[in-house]
Amino acid sequence: MIKNRVPRSSSSPASLLLSMAAPRSLVVDTERLLTRDEENNLDSPTGKRYKEGKFPLSRWEFAAALGVFVVFSIGLFSIYLTMPAAEYGKLKLPRSLSDLRLLKDNIGTYAKVYPAKFILGYCSTYIFMQTFMIPGTIFMSLLAGALFGVFKGLFLVVFNSTAGASSCFFLSKLIGRPIVNWLWPEKLRFFQAEIAKRRDKLLNYMLFLRITPTLPNLFINLASPIVDIPFHIFLSATLVGLIPAAYITVKAGLALGELKSVKDLYDFKTLSVLFLIGFISILPTILKRKKIYE
Repeated sequence: MIKNRVPRSSSSPASLLLSMAAPRSLVVDTERLLTRDEENNLDSPTGKRYKEGKFPLSRWEFAAALGVFVVFSIGLFSIYLTMPAAEYGKLKLPRSLSDLRLLKDNIGTYAKVYPAKFILGYCSTYIFMQTFMIPGTIFMSLLAGALFGVFKGLFLVVFNSTAGASSCFFLSKLIGRPIVNWLWPEKLRFFQAEIAKRRDKLLNYMLFLRITPTLPNLFINLASPIVDIPFHIFLSATLVGLIPAAYITVKAGLALGELKSVKDLYDFKTLSVLFLIGFISILPTILKRKKIYE
């Protein structure tokens, strides 16, 4: 008789277990690779993403920002305590052209009687607003033109804008990365890519951005330290690049009564002039690239 033989598997129980476990180990390795990639992306200023609706600052970052704000507020309040008495009920930050006209009428005499004290209060308020991104600095620039004239007003506006932007730069270096990633992730990626392409002529490019309204000044102040723009380049570009726009605003303050809207400051003719000046600032970069390609 021929006995039926049950064919034995060529694989041992150990090899079967290994073959069953192989796909699972492959999945684990893939997950590890993905995790490493994510960790590497965290080094990039645009690598970390923040959930919508979630407050981006950690407790430490929020405490640091609050501490800086309190210190600046105490300093501003101390300056106001040293100023001569005035009708403080009439003093408020202007939010419209009508508010600005009333403010000019109320403090015009005060500015003439106490010029040094007034300028100190004006400068500290302007820098405070610029540092903490409080809207309304354009009205402060118009006020400078209305009270001090073109040359003195231009000096004050450029000085305050540069000082406030520098304070905002260092504040952003401390706690700005999560805020910018949260508010403008796509714009930050674009800015980072443009800066990477123009490292050899970075000052020219920063001048172009400051002169023209290509990117908002608020975004430039916050994003510059995140994309590793050196402070000396940031400072130079801010100091020089803000002069044309500041001149336009200060000069408009001389005719404050005739100004109907803030939008009238930057009509087509004005924007064309600003972009022409901005183009001149990046002309050396364009000529250098053309020479390299030739």
